[in-house]
Amino acid sequence: MRSETINILLVEDDELDVEAVERAFEELKIANPITLARDGVEALEMLRGEAGREKFPRPFLILLDLNMPRMNGIEFLQNLRADPDLTDSVVFVLTTSKSEQDKVAAYNSHVAGYIIKSDIGNGFLKLVEMLDNYWRVVELPSKKE
Repeated sequence: MRSETINILLVEDDELDVEAVERAFEELKIANPITLARDGVEALEMLRGEAGREKFPRPFLILLDLNMPRMNGIEFLQNLRADPDLTDSVVFVLTTSKSEQDKVAAYNSHVAGYIIKSDIGNGFLKLVEMLDNYWRVVELPSKKE
């Protein structure tokens, strides 16, 4: 059993989706800390420890919406992958976009998965259950060498 806590960075601007994810974690009694960023700019500041923020603790997993203000998810992924300290970040896209262009752009940025919100509907429980199983089996980077 893993001894390190996996920190979750939820990059999402829709309050209903934030509540649904948080509710699913509570219902499944998963205690991993969830930190919310409302857009890509805020998420990068958290991950880098900029703008007076503490650097986001490793190991972490990012749940990323694509359609957000200031910096959308694809722009965020491009910045993330260009940053040598963050390039190894594990990201799951959680979006309403069924656009093939968005899927290709996300996978070209090495996301771990692309999940369409309408396909899970209110089934955020299944999503969170899948994530819980994922991080129990997969080793995530704890430190940047």
